[in-house]
Amino acid sequence: MKLSSGYNIGVAIADTTVELIETGDKPNIGYSKSEIERDPSKMDISIISTGGTVSSIIDYKTGAVHPAFTAEDLLRANPEILEYANYNVKALYNILSENMKPKYWVEAAESIANDISDGSDGVVIAHGTDTLHYTAAALSFMLETPVPIIITGAQRSSDRPSSDAHINLIDSVIGAKSDLAEVSVCMHGSLNDTFTYLHKGTKVRKMHTSRRDTFRSINYEPIAKIQNDSIEINPHHNYIKRNEKELKVNSAIEEKVGFIKSFPGISNEFIDYHIDKGYKGLVVEGTGLGHVPDNLIDSLGRACDEGIPVIMTSQCLYGRVNMNVYSTGRQIIDAGVISRKDMTPETAYVKLCWALGQTDEKEEVEEIINTNIAGEFNEKSSIKYFLN
Repeated sequence: MKLSSGYNIGVAIADTTVELIETGDKPNIGYSKSEIERDPSKMDISIISTGGTVSSIIDYKTGAVHPAFTAEDLLRANPEILEYANYNVKALYNILSENMKPKYWVEAAESIANDISDGSDGVVIAHGTDTLHYTAAALSFMLETPVPIIITGAQRSSDRPSSDAHINLIDSVIGAKSDLAEVSVCMHGSLNDTFTYLHKGTKVRKMHTSRRDTFRSINYEPIAKIQNDSIEINPHHNYIKRNEKELKVNSAIEEKVGFIKSFPGISNEFIDYHIDKGYKGLVVEGTGLGHVPDNLIDSLGRACDEGIPVIMTSQCLYGRVNMNVYSTGRQIIDAGVISRKDMTPETAYVKLCWALGQTDEKEEVEEIINTNIAGEFNEKSSIKYFLN
């Protein structure tokens, strides 16, 4: 039995008398061709599917889910969204998001730009949740957009009765029709089917393996709340409005960027390996304020001396990197490492890939990293952002 919260309950019927009250007709799932004729009074929204749980179905032989829906199947499984807009639907990929690659970000950005050029009033991307925040950051750097670009996913596959895909998809369409012309992520804001949040594409992260409200804004607040078919934009968010900017695409990217997590006992070989293998940039996920063991500092200096930009991030996620506090941090600064300020490690990685796509000059890359391109860092920290 499906509850109004979106969850299901099972009822034990042993030793219970069941009385058939009425027999209903078999549900008619899907839509007819007449229902998808363009309505000139409605906005034109593009839905692009890349796969993931939102586009998956359960295999009852194994109990596992696998990507099988196309963008058109999403419409067929959620015909209610036809009330909200006209749709141009297409499947870009049909993969689980752990299989995303930087080159796919490029193809997605160019596909979105083509749809906007062709007249789309907004774009919804269906994406797997595991790497959704990487793609959101990438599109934020690659695109300046005159219309909303909303990325959504699901923690439960579309054919499960407790799926969050239905609400996320509807609310993404509402977001795509709004005045918020930015890249954002639309996902459940609570465990129930009561509302969703829009999170800024460069300030969002998956924070739980299975909760439906897994996505949270990091060092930021959600930029909007969607509930009962209505969107409420955060009054503290100075957002880019629809048609305020012209469409621009800058999708050049460097894929050979390393992402290294510091841990007790880590060897300098981790850094030297990436240098010797010709990596063009490194992101280090350090401890605390942005630290690594002393034995890594010479190798970090070697990377910087050889023209390889190195960005320091923090495993703490909340707060900001500050390498001026402790002597180790100051040595890391002297080695030439760049602070990521309060960017998430994932956003810092994506930004370095993108920056190296613009130039291979280390000083110019550092200038790009220190320039706020898509709201990826705050100039000041605030305790109100911390996840309680």
